[in-house]
Amino acid sequence: MPCLDISTNVNLDGVDADSVFSTLTTAVSQIVGKPENFVMVLIKGSVPLTFGGNKEPAALAEIMAMGGLNTKVKRELIATIGSILQDKLSIPKTRFVLKVFDANMGRNISKL
Repeated sequence: MPCLDISTNVNLDGVDADSVFSTLTTAVSQIVGKPENFVMVLIKGSVPLTFGGNKEPAALAEIMAMGGLNTKVKRELIATIGSILQDKLSIPKTRFVLKVFDANMGRNISKL
Protein backbone atom coordinates (compact mmCIF):
# COMPACT_ATOMS: atom_id res chain seq x y z
CA MET A 1 0.00 0.00 0.00
CA PRO A 2 1.69 3.23 -1.11
CA CYS A 3 1.37 6.04 1.43
CA LEU A 4 2.11 9.66 0.47
CA ASP A 5 2.49 12.05 3.41
CA ILE A 6 2.82 15.76 2.57
CA SER A 7 3.57 18.62 4.98
CA THR A 8 3.39 22.17 3.68
CA ASN A 9 3.47 25.68 5.09
CA VAL A 10 0.63 26.60 2.70
CA ASN A 11 -2.72 27.34 4.35
CA LEU A 12 -5.24 24.91 2.88
CA ASP A 13 -8.34 26.91 3.82
CA GLY A 14 -10.31 27.53 0.65
CA VAL A 15 -8.35 24.91 -1.32
CA ASP A 16 -10.35 22.28 -3.21
CA ALA A 17 -8.85 19.46 -1.13
CA ASP A 18 -10.91 16.76 -2.87
CA SER A 19 -9.31 17.67 -6.19
CA VAL A 20 -5.81 17.61 -4.67
CA PHE A 21 -6.39 14.22 -3.01
CA SER A 22 -7.94 12.74 -6.16
CA THR A 23 -5.17 13.97 -8.45
CA LEU A 24 -2.39 12.75 -6.12
CA THR A 25 -4.08 9.38 -5.56
CA THR A 26 -4.46 8.75 -9.28
CA ALA A 27 -0.87 9.83 -10.01
CA VAL A 28 0.67 7.63 -7.30
CA SER A 29 -1.49 4.68 -8.35
CA GLN A 30 -0.47 4.95 -11.99
CA ILE A 31 3.23 5.57 -11.35
CA VAL A 32 3.73 2.90 -8.67
CA GLY A 33 1.40 0.44 -10.38
CA LYS A 34 -0.95 -0.20 -7.45
CA PRO A 35 -4.76 0.12 -7.45
CA GLU A 36 -6.12 3.48 -6.28
CA ASN A 37 -7.99 1.78 -3.42
CA PHE A 38 -4.58 0.84 -1.95
CA VAL A 39 -3.13 4.39 -2.09
CA MET A 40 -3.17 6.55 1.06
CA VAL A 41 -2.59 10.31 0.87
CA LEU A 42 -2.16 12.64 3.86
CA ILE A 43 -1.77 16.40 3.53
CA LYS A 44 -0.95 18.65 6.48
CA GLY A 45 -1.20 22.38 5.81
CA SER A 46 -0.05 25.45 7.75
CA VAL A 47 2.93 23.49 9.10
CA PRO A 48 5.74 25.70 10.45
CA LEU A 49 8.28 25.11 7.68
CA THR A 50 11.14 27.04 6.18
CA PHE A 51 13.15 26.15 3.11
CA GLY A 52 16.27 28.02 2.10
CA GLY A 53 15.88 30.24 5.14
CA ASN A 54 12.50 31.66 4.20
CA LYS A 55 8.83 30.88 4.66
CA GLU A 56 7.71 31.08 1.03
CA PRO A 57 5.45 28.18 -0.04
CA ALA A 58 7.27 24.86 0.30
CA ALA A 59 6.52 21.21 0.94
CA LEU A 60 8.19 18.11 2.32
CA ALA A 61 6.71 14.78 1.31
CA GLU A 62 7.48 11.16 2.06
CA ILE A 63 6.24 8.18 0.11
CA MET A 64 6.49 4.63 1.33
CA ALA A 65 5.56 1.57 -0.68
CA MET A 66 6.32 -2.12 -0.70
CA GLY A 67 8.38 -2.63 -3.83
CA GLY A 68 8.26 -0.99 -7.23
CA LEU A 69 10.22 2.13 -6.31
CA ASN A 70 13.10 1.91 -8.76
CA THR A 71 15.03 4.95 -10.00
CA LYS A 72 12.69 5.58 -12.94
CA VAL A 73 9.62 5.46 -10.67
CA LYS A 74 11.27 7.76 -8.12
CA ARG A 75 12.04 10.36 -10.79
CA GLU A 76 8.51 10.18 -12.16
CA LEU A 77 7.03 10.55 -8.66
CA ILE A 78 9.17 13.61 -7.94
CA ALA A 79 8.28 15.28 -11.24
CA THR A 80 4.57 14.46 -11.12
CA ILE A 81 3.93 15.25 -7.46
CA GLY A 82 5.96 18.44 -7.84
CA SER A 83 3.81 19.49 -10.81
CA ILE A 84 0.59 18.73 -8.93
CA LEU A 85 1.68 20.75 -5.89
CA GLN A 86 2.70 23.62 -8.14
CA ASP A 87 -0.61 23.56 -10.04
CA LYS A 88 -2.93 22.98 -7.07
CA LEU A 89 -1.14 24.71 -4.17
CA SER A 90 1.24 27.18 -5.92
CA ILE A 91 4.30 25.49 -4.44
CA PRO A 92 7.24 25.91 -6.84
CA LYS A 93 8.83 22.62 -7.90
CA THR A 94 12.15 23.96 -6.63
CA ARG A 95 10.67 24.20 -3.11
CA PHE A 96 9.48 20.61 -2.91
CA VAL A 97 11.41 17.67 -1.47
CA LEU A 98 10.30 14.03 -1.69
CA LYS A 99 11.76 11.27 0.49
CA VAL A 100 11.17 7.80 -0.95
CA PHE A 101 11.10 4.65 1.18
CA ASP A 102 10.75 1.13 -0.15
CA ALA A 103 9.47 -1.05 2.71
CA ASN A 104 10.85 -4.16 1.01
CA MET A 105 14.39 -2.80 1.08
CA GLY A 106 14.56 -3.17 4.86
CA ARG A 107 13.41 -6.77 4.62
CA ASN A 108 15.94 -7.59 1.92
CA ILE A 109 18.78 -6.09 3.93
CA SER A 110 17.82 -7.95 7.09
CA LYS A 111 17.90 -11.27 5.20
CA LEU A 112 21.53 -10.79 4.13
